[in-house]
Amino acid sequence: MPVHHYHTTTIWTGNLGKGTSEYKGYDRAHTVRLIGKPDILGSSDAAFRGDKTKHTPEELFVSSLSTCHMLWYLHLCSVNGVVVIDYVDHAGGVMEEDAKGSGRFTEVTLNPRVTVKEDGMIGKANELHHEAHKLCFIANSVNFPVLHKPTAVTPLAEKISR
Repeated sequence: MPVHHYHTTTIWTGNLGKGTSEYKGYDRAHTVRLIGKPDILGSSDAAFRGDKTKHTPEELFVSSLSTCHMLWYLHLCSVNGVVVIDYVDHAGGVMEEDAKGSGRFTEVTLNPRVTVKEDGMIGKANELHHEAHKLCFIANSVNFPVLHKPTAVTPLAEKISR
């Protein structure tokens, strides 16, 4: 079986001159560097003294689940005769903190809105989300539920809903 390796470099950029000598004396800013790709500017969540204008690990984690599902879903649609012409997912995750300030995700909900070419494709389009979930590498790597609330529409229905 093939084994795949992924490498990233994370660089803390938040030293304000005194390192971490004081809890409030350093910034949570960092850069995620991937060879040959644009840098990702990150920080902790604003709730944890972070910069709300930068990507957080929690947001990127939820995004990883959403994009992995989408990529499998699009593949399954293409091989099953479902023509997708638009896909938008407003995913959300729930993370609970414990008494020590640590925490864990308890669930992520994907809300993909898929526009398919024809009415006759809607049933199969909705069905394929279950198969995509089973195949998603990231969903298979987490220990909490990843829920799905998909909606499939056609271009005409999409125009009427706007």
